[in-house]
Amino acid sequence: MDKISLLGLVVGIGAILTGQVLEGGHLASLVQPTALMIVLGGTLGAVMLQSPFDTFRRGLGMLRWVFLPPVVEHRKLIEQVSQWSHISRREGLLALENFTQQLKDPFARKGLQLLVDGADPDRLREVLEVEINTYEEEMRQAARVWESAGGYSPTIGILGAVMGLIHVMENLSDPSKLGAGIAVAFVATIYGVGLANLVFLPVANKLKAYISRQLVEKEMLVDGLTGIAVGDNPRIIESRLQGYCFQEPGSRSSRAGRR
Repeated sequence: MDKISLLGLVVGIGAILTGQVLEGGHLASLVQPTALMIVLGGTLGAVMLQSPFDTFRRGLGMLRWVFLPPVVEHRKLIEQVSQWSHISRREGLLALENFTQQLKDPFARKGLQLLVDGADPDRLREVLEVEINTYEEEMRQAARVWESAGGYSPTIGILGAVMGLIHVMENLSDPSKLGAGIAVAFVATIYGVGLANLVFLPVANKLKAYISRQLVEKEMLVDGLTGIAVGDNPRIIESRLQGYCFQEPGSRSSRAGRR
């Protein structure tokens, strides 16, 4: 459970609601189901219109990462690759074949199988890099679902406010209702801007951070397998992989430099 995500959500919304009370406002004035329906429905429709179905579905499924992030264990991977390098150095690459069936990650299993099959180091890297690039594009497109929602939401909120003002203008004959009507109209703007900056955009950025961590892990695996293929000393492989743990997540300079 990612507690900081839950804490951030509580702090952000709580600060706004507390400010409303301190300014003498009433929390009930911010509860407008119709405005919320306009903002959420309009934003959802716009995102669905721009996104392919698979991308949209994947983006919604990634929402759970905000509170239950994917497990990325760089240190454990280093130990695993170091173990493979020691075994291959003593017993040969074929001795690693037993490990392929133990791997749950399809990417790691594919890479290790290519290594066992005696793939050329450059070819091994090329095949796995293509898969990394494809994975990255798919996942970043899915994360942009939330980023797009953050872009559309404020505009839909303004649309809701304008619709509310139109309703107010239709009732100019009753001045006593104008003030309350205008206040209700602008709640839609609050929902649009609030959801964009407190939920949609932060969710998108957090998902992109987790994607970057996964990419680093995949790059580490490619580097380790390539090192084993060329016969590097296990200590050199381990030392090189440890360097990834100090890189800024999302940095692609190391991979670009090795191509």
